[in-house]
Formats: sequence, structure tokens, C-alpha cells
Amino acid sequence: MTTLTTDTLTAVDRCDRCGAQAYVRVVLPVGELLFCGHHAREHAPAYSSVATSVQDETDRLLAEHGAR
Repeated sequence: MTTLTTDTLTAVDRCDRCGAQAYVRVVLPVGELLFCGHHAREHAPAYSSVATSVQDETDRLLAEHGAR
């Protein structure tokens, strides 16, 4: 798995699980998934072995919202 550098995720990009703002893009051989920070952590064991790349922008949460 590699880290993908692509367009920054914006408020328009929504988590496929809950609809919150997405901060993680998981590229799979057959498409992609977008996750909020919470769901990215929750589902990481499932996608980490099959993802072709992961764009993780969760560090922006602290900068933008003071979240941990």
C-alpha cells in the first residue's frame, strides 16, 4: 500500500459510512471509498490489506477543529 498524493479532500467529499466530511480516501482495485477520521480508523484493518493507496488528511482535523 502506498500513500496517494492527489487533490485535497474538501467539505464536498463525504464519508461513505456516515456522511460526515471525509478526511481519508482509500483507493481499491475496483473503486474508492471516502471516510471520516473515525470510520477510517474503525475500518483500517479491513481495507489496509486490499487498498492500492490511501490519502490520509486526518492531520487537518487538529489544525481545523482542534480535534484529537
